Amino acid sequence: MEIIVADHSGFCFGVKEAINKTFHAANEIKDKEIYTFGPLIHNSQVIDQLKSMGVDSIDKIDQKPNSTIIVRSHGVPLHFYEAAERHHVQLIDATCPFVRKVQNIAREYYLRGYCVVIVGDPKHPEVIGINGWCDNQAYIVQDEQNLKDVPNCEKICVVAQTTITQDLWDRITLNLESKAGIVEKFNTICIATKDRQSSCAKVASQVDAMIVIGGHHSSNTQKLVQISKKYCKNTYHIETVEELPMNQIINMKKIGITAGASTPDWIIKEVIDKMSNADQHNNEMMNMMEEIENSLRVPRRGQTVKGKVIHVSDNEIIVNIGYKSDGIIPKGEISNDPTVNPRDIAQEGDDIEVYVIKTDDGEGNLLLSKKRVDSEKGWDILEEASNDGRIVPVKVVEVVKGGVIAVYTEIRGFIPASQLSDSYVEDMQSFVGKTLDAKIIDLNKGKKKVVFSRKAVIAQENEKKRKLLWQNIDKGSVIEGEVKRLTNFGAFVDIGGIDGLVHISDLTWGRVGHPSEVVQIGDKIKVKVIDFDQDKSKVSLSLKLTAPEPWTAVDEKYNVGDIVEGKVVRLADFGAFIELEPGLDGLVHISQISDKHISKPSQEVHVGQIVDVKILEINKESKRISLSIKEAKQGQLNEEIVLPQNDELATIGEIIETQEKES
Repeated sequence: MEIIVADHSGFCFGVKEAINKTFHAANEIKDKEIYTFGPLIHNSQVIDQLKSMGVDSIDKIDQKPNSTIIVRSHGVPLHFYEAAERHHVQLIDATCPFVRKVQNIAREYYLRGYCVVIVGDPKHPEVIGINGWCDNQAYIVQDEQNLKDVPNCEKICVVAQTTITQDLWDRITLNLESKAGIVEKFNTICIATKDRQSSCAKVASQVDAMIVIGGHHSSNTQKLVQISKKYCKNTYHIETVEELPMNQIINMKKIGITAGASTPDWIIKEVIDKMSNADQHNNEMMNMMEEIENSLRVPRRGQTVKGKVIHVSDNEIIVNIGYKSDGIIPKGEISNDPTVNPRDIAQEGDDIEVYVIKTDDGEGNLLLSKKRVDSEKGWDILEEASNDGRIVPVKVVEVVKGGVIAVYTEIRGFIPASQLSDSYVEDMQSFVGKTLDAKIIDLNKGKKKVVFSRKAVIAQENEKKRKLLWQNIDKGSVIEGEVKRLTNFGAFVDIGGIDGLVHISDLTWGRVGHPSEVVQIGDKIKVKVIDFDQDKSKVSLSLKLTAPEPWTAVDEKYNVGDIVEGKVVRLADFGAFIELEPGLDGLVHISQISDKHISKPSQEVHVGQIVDVKILEINKESKRISLSIKEAKQGQLNEEIVLPQNDELATIGEIIETQEKES
């Protein structure tokens, strides 16, 4: 006799969590009576064990006010929580996370005006609970015949009881397409249910008989029986080892075993044990026994084990490592990066390697760490990178005294402030959240210390840029650069690993008191190469030469007689110099400043004043423009005087003539 046990069988995460919470409450709470709302699981042996501990079940919350009531994994309607407050009931909520997800979806879409359809058993407590989250207005479809009860709607949201079969879901949702213009489908069949059903089908298709262990009233166990019968006609549904049909299976060569979500490991073990006594030479079965025994062994603290992700939330990852209780990776043990969302790290069904921190977190769960496994692997990678001089990406997560903390595969390293950049860093906080390329300048694997440098990477990149620049630079070429530093005599511009100087006289065609009047640090500008000396690493640049000299186009832009605006830039005894545009100045002689006699220009104008001037003369060859302020004013005054038209003059004449006659 060869025995094949389905890979996924027995307690699911939700049931296991509910049982753990109930046993913990029974041992810890002494001042209040404890009840479960409905039977905790569909297994009479576990129910009897709870009764022996003083934990019974009730079906109405007002039966036991001032008590402690445990909400089982099936969940409850939304109004149940309000009723608990009214009756002063302390709740221990053991609703399965997968069920809670379905409840939230149903609630959200019901409030958004959707018709909610639940595919499942209308009498099942999970379905009753989900319906209670949408004011009991959902349409419950157990098979194709119920589809006629679903009206034609504008929008439909359809969810699944977590323990239904994939085949039922596919059939129902296909037929719902014609019921609404918009059909939002949420396949909320629990991943543990999917795995259990698929592994059941796989085993049933290759054995002579199939034993399905689980409560006779358990919905998910009944589904396993249905699936098994599709592939194996000799399918037996048992609840305890006493029901095992040994007479029918004793002579069969291959026997498969699976178990529902409410079946404890010890019942599965009893069934296998009884079958093993019938055939002591069955090596395969003995190996399976050993595997189950291993699942009951406590993992060692500090051990690294492999598991499968069964649930992910914003605060934790829950992992099945084949032990009797599942493990929890809290957010702080997922990553050293506080901004990481667990949902971005792992998905349900993923294989994962974890480190055991504690074998009991106080609620019967294993406390696990992912970042410690990643960290150990990361040290080996960093050691190789350090030896090879390789660049590694690090993420800055925190500012500390003297620098910042940067993370590489969960290894926290230090970047001194002097190594953050090739220039002084005023605000280190601006680097938080950024991923930087860095080199390792100090590593001590034994002491778990590492120091990174971004400055070394910048220096390496600049060296490459400099080589490329010297190969391609040429006098008269125009290149783009970034303003890095300002001084009284000019601006230093990074043109590719080299800072060239734009002298203040080469910034603009006009007059400049300080470079900051023209450019700012960080500006991207185009400059012309005037001269360079590779041996001294010096490059002279010009910003003004990238634009034409104003005098070359003066006669195209200005004409004698034009009235234009300018700025007073300098005063002399004989007049005022007016800047029409940078690099283009004209002179207003003192006699052309005002209609009245003045002894000096400052009596009428001052430096920085904006004035209107009339162009009297343009001499392009001598680069001279003669201007007049007083003639500009006279011209504007003449424009403001509006003479009456002919018909207006006639009207005025008639008025005067009438007034003379009357007088």
